[in-house]
Amino acid sequence: MKYPAPSAVRRFLPNLTLAVLALIAASLPAQAEDVVRKQDATPYCGDEGVWLQILGGGGQELDDGETPASYAVFLDNKARLIVDPASGASSLFDRSGGRMTDVDAIVLSHNGPERAVDLPAFLVGARTAQRNRLLPVIGPTGAPAAGAGTRHLATTELVARLIGPNGAFPSLANTLPPNATGRFRASPRDVPATGGRRWSDFASANLELEALPVTHGDIPALAWAVDIGGKRIVFAADSASQRGALAAFAANADALVIHHSIPENTRGTLTEFHMTPTQIGQLAAQAEVRMVILGHRTNRTRGRETLSTQAIEAHYQGSLIFANDLECWGL
Repeated sequence: MKYPAPSAVRRFLPNLTLAVLALIAASLPAQAEDVVRKQDATPYCGDEGVWLQILGGGGQELDDGETPASYAVFLDNKARLIVDPASGASSLFDRSGGRMTDVDAIVLSHNGPERAVDLPAFLVGARTAQRNRLLPVIGPTGAPAAGAGTRHLATTELVARLIGPNGAFPSLANTLPPNATGRFRASPRDVPATGGRRWSDFASANLELEALPVTHGDIPALAWAVDIGGKRIVFAADSASQRGALAAFAANADALVIHHSIPENTRGTLTEFHMTPTQIGQLAAQAEVRMVILGHRTNRTRGRETLSTQAIEAHYQGSLIFANDLECWGL
């Protein structure tokens, strides 16, 4: 099924919204006008069903005008899952209207700073909101340094180094077992990031999670799938081209979120970390997904959307969306 072009939707809705707000603001005092402006800048996901909110559509550059890649999944207007607490994601989560008391889990695709640096902010937010239950933080296992390579921390070690008694933010140590006090506790878990076996050891009343190891250079990385509200969203995120395991994992998904970090003509080392547009199109077609959302849009790919679209649509004919900060897409 072909969906309306997102660009057409974006062209229509802002014009309608601004016209309505202008009529309202004309009849309100100055203080109320400030409220209207704030509401106009605040995104809105629907009251019912499954929605994917972009908490960051950009790369890790600090000159692209976008927050690094991060996502929140809403069910019936409640945020239930955070994927990759990247730099600035907590601020955009605040603007999204999500509440940390509703979130069932935080998952990480890999444990680099561009994916995990805002994790302490989310934990502070959960404690401040007086969350009274566990908050699972689930991500990949680590890897030792190979030769002159970099050692990569497992999720449990990363969390301990951030908020343990001897960590960077020891004031949060009382949220981490065995030193936890009160009813709110962070609960870090490691998921195998090597091999080809799926992990599916988490479910709540609202959602079920699966993870699959993916190739991202020498960095342990995971693709995540969430089954929620009768929909399936797959976050392939940072992954290079690989054989059929990822296509099988994403088969018939309602949305495939994948990172558009490199342009079509890329050669060399970067292709060991990310897919080209052609490879994204081939994956989406093989998996027969309903919608593709391109996140992690870097300076390498911005301004090349037409070329990227052509390369993807040579293989995949479904709906294609280029992610931007705070957009919210209903499934």
